[in-house]
Amino acid sequence: MNTVSLLFPDFALIVIGLILFRVTNWGGEFWAGAEKLVYFVLFPSLLFYSTAHTPLHLETTGAMVLIGTLSSLGAIALTWIGKPLLRSQARKVPEQPLQYECGMQTAYRFNSYIALALMSRLAGEEGAGLAALLIGFGVPLCNIASVHSMVKKDGHLLRELARNPLLLATAGGLLFNLLGLTIPEVAGAIFTRMGNAAVAIGLILVGAGLRLAGMHQGKAISAYFISIKLLILPAIAYAMARHAGLPHLQLQILVLFCALPTASSAYILAARMGGNGPLVAFQISAGTILSVLTLSFWLWMVQA
Repeated sequence: MNTVSLLFPDFALIVIGLILFRVTNWGGEFWAGAEKLVYFVLFPSLLFYSTAHTPLHLETTGAMVLIGTLSSLGAIALTWIGKPLLRSQARKVPEQPLQYECGMQTAYRFNSYIALALMSRLAGEEGAGLAALLIGFGVPLCNIASVHSMVKKDGHLLRELARNPLLLATAGGLLFNLLGLTIPEVAGAIFTRMGNAAVAIGLILVGAGLRLAGMHQGKAISAYFISIKLLILPAIAYAMARHAGLPHLQLQILVLFCALPTASSAYILAARMGGNGPLVAFQISAGTILSVLTLSFWLWMVQA
């Protein structure tokens, strides 16, 4: 499958979302409600179902999961390493608290809507299953790191994690899977339809949420985080996967997964925790737009 046919459907939905937001007069309440529907209902259902019914054969996929985890930890470490170097720029906007901290999450969080849509077209059910496995381990890690970077007390961290719908859904799905339970066929059909809706509506919402208004703020910070997410993180994963001799499909899924643009929900978390929402929205938007080029590059790399 060539690059255009693989990437076009997802980014076409993103463009549709951008157009709909610009030409319609549906109001902020409509888009906010749709975002809540996806974030709190549809997408948690997709994560639960994907992790609950995907076989967890860690004897064959353990190396892939381990490399994905280590790559993410490397990106997280880079955000902390860069903090003292870029702190002076963050202080240029003193009225905006957590200027640097709220953007750290954009360097390692991933857009799961694009992940499952892209991987299922790349390798069908097997690709979606591998992506779901990476999501299952990546969501808790990235959410813990994201919340930790913006809270000052452990109690706040635990409270934020305890009410995160993506983390709860993933943990519930993994527990359901490990207990050897089976989802009834009727329930599976419902979850499948909710999952399809989550991906389609989620991609449209990504387009509707594209914002470049924060471009004048924190240029060096934004460039640093976007570079980590789109270039350094997948490069780390690619090097480690090659060294470990991962099977070709697992290498493809892993590298493309690490090369995904950051999660749209990063803006929700930043705004809810008192961070600089416009700056995070710009980092999400710029990274999503640039990922058209960087995903094409990494797709070429893993197919070579």
